[in-house]
Amino acid sequence: MTALRFVRSVWESFRATSGLEPRLLDNLRVTAARPGTVNFELDIQKEHTTQHPSWRDNSQYGYLDLGGSLAVASRGLFATGVSTDLNVTYLSSGGKVGDKIQAEVTCDKFGKTLAYTNIKFMNSKGEVFARGSHTKYIALAWKDPKNIVEELGERKES
Repeated sequence: MTALRFVRSVWESFRATSGLEPRLLDNLRVTAARPGTVNFELDIQKEHTTQHPSWRDNSQYGYLDLGGSLAVASRGLFATGVSTDLNVTYLSSGGKVGDKIQAEVTCDKFGKTLAYTNIKFMNSKGEVFARGSHTKYIALAWKDPKNIVEELGERKES
């Protein structure tokens, strides 16, 4: 199974079993995946904005959380662990309703207990307007029978 197909299956599982992702994150489209990296895009909708007509704050944390999970999935873990840390730095406004957002998430370190991911959010011109980091506790995720870690590459020890 390719990384892209596996990541999309994990995303569909999240959508089927979670309360948040299907409502807020439903228009996310995974556009590319390879072991350690996932790209996605979405169109800003009204529910993604704050009282100011731009994409900020809580929406970006949701996409950072999901993006980090999908980056871990790109390494072959079906159960992607739990968050221990999320951080977003805003560089500028993300755009307005109707604009397309693109993101690239990398899983920079993938160990026995923790995975560390980073994300870049870009506007339609390719300019980075926010970046973030996400740490996941993955020790229990290694036991999931749906994992395909060996198929997507060798496990890196911490």
